[in-house]
Amino acid sequence: MPPFINTPVYFGNFLVTPQVFHLTTHSFALVNIKPLLPGHVLVSPRRAAQRLSDLNHAEVTDLFLTVQQVGRMVERFYGASSLNIAIQDGPAAGQSVPHLHTHIIPRQSADLDGQGGSDAIYGMLEGDEGDVGKHQWEKSNRRPKFPTVDDSSRKPRGEEEMAEEAQKLAHEMTQQQLHDKASQSSL
Repeated sequence: MPPFINTPVYFGNFLVTPQVFHLTTHSFALVNIKPLLPGHVLVSPRRAAQRLSDLNHAEVTDLFLTVQQVGRMVERFYGASSLNIAIQDGPAAGQSVPHLHTHIIPRQSADLDGQGGSDAIYGMLEGDEGDVGKHQWEKSNRRPKFPTVDDSSRKPRGEEEMAEEAQKLAHEMTQQQLHDKASQSSL
């Protein structure tokens, strides 16, 4: 477990503690097993609520403040100039893990020009490559090993690689919090 986490963290039924890089009272941020672009992370409520409307006021507030804080950090850390922030709120919207989660994807100018332009990210989120639940099931080996068609450039990452990124991002979150406090005190 990361040193700042003393209890297991679950994303739906999946134990994701080694992937977690930031923890608040009601939310956690974790690295993505199969990021669409470098720095693609998830922020989720600690309580396994499936839909945004299932959260109480404190959880909604904490979730979106965490999204804002993590977004600033990944934008800076990955040298991005913009972010995609997306929630697939329920199965009909493409949610593949029945635990509310927010995708934060750092973006750079022309980063998807070879794949149809900047709006290609929405198809990627909706398609097989954005299926977080499928990739978590494959990682946990609870799913039968049937042949699957997948794009060869994006492979699920191993536990060690994700834990290493989570450690780096945990350090960056600390730096971002210090920066935010300094900025607020100068106002």
